[in-house]
Amino acid sequence: MTFTSKMRAIWSRTDSMLCVGLDPAPAKFPAALADGPDRIARFCIAIADATAPYACAFKPQIAYFAAERAEDQLEAVCAHIRRAHPDIPVILDAKRGDIGATAEQYAREAFERYGADAVTVNPYMGHDSIEPWLERADKGVFLLCRTSNPGGDDLQSLALADGSRLYERVAELAAGRWNRNGQLGLVVGATYPAELARVRELAPALPLLVPGIGAQGGDVEASVAAGRCADGYGMLINSSRAILYAGAGEDFAAAAGEAARLTRDAIRQAHR
Repeated sequence: MTFTSKMRAIWSRTDSMLCVGLDPAPAKFPAALADGPDRIARFCIAIADATAPYACAFKPQIAYFAAERAEDQLEAVCAHIRRAHPDIPVILDAKRGDIGATAEQYAREAFERYGADAVTVNPYMGHDSIEPWLERADKGVFLLCRTSNPGGDDLQSLALADGSRLYERVAELAAGRWNRNGQLGLVVGATYPAELARVRELAPALPLLVPGIGAQGGDVEASVAAGRCADGYGMLINSSRAILYAGAGEDFAAAAGEAARLTRDAIRQAHR
């Protein structure tokens, strides 16, 4: 299955648009996982298993693993998800942005080493920065468009000569000539619902990866109203810290599962 067909299937089957972000910070782990060379993998696998019934995707953030010299544990987490939850896509949050042979190596890392179904990419070096990713037509590529951080205004909201904004140009390109294989999506923050609605207007069929709810304060109801497709889906609404650290005791995984269920239900309620 291609990434886009896999997403359509899981939206239809689960009625969920919750993406669970895997951003493991060992300082926040429960005491039961305070030690051990594989504690990051054990934490993330427990979270994945507990939240899988409520998730449409998992999004491991590579920096949290790399900073701990735990790339091998990221491989183990991705392999576990593919084996135990094969219908749930894995989106590697890497935000890569380079060209040519270097971008080809980043693509190998994401899709061969980690076996990701999709990846986040920074498109602000232009078409040649995404071209190597498009060679793998079965994979998804989410381009940074209007990100959830306030500093995104510095560049993404700049007015172009025709009066449009830079992020709008990215959305138009992603929905148009860049999307030669139908594999592109966009990253748009829940913290900017007006811009989210504008991106959906410009890219009516693209999947949108939407960070910013939970700890960042984005509103679920406003995000769903602004970003859903005509069929009511089309979004992967990400929550990380609010789910990962919902509990600090031995029942941390169960607490994460309950937080995921409540978030999934809030998203469901918003799109009905």
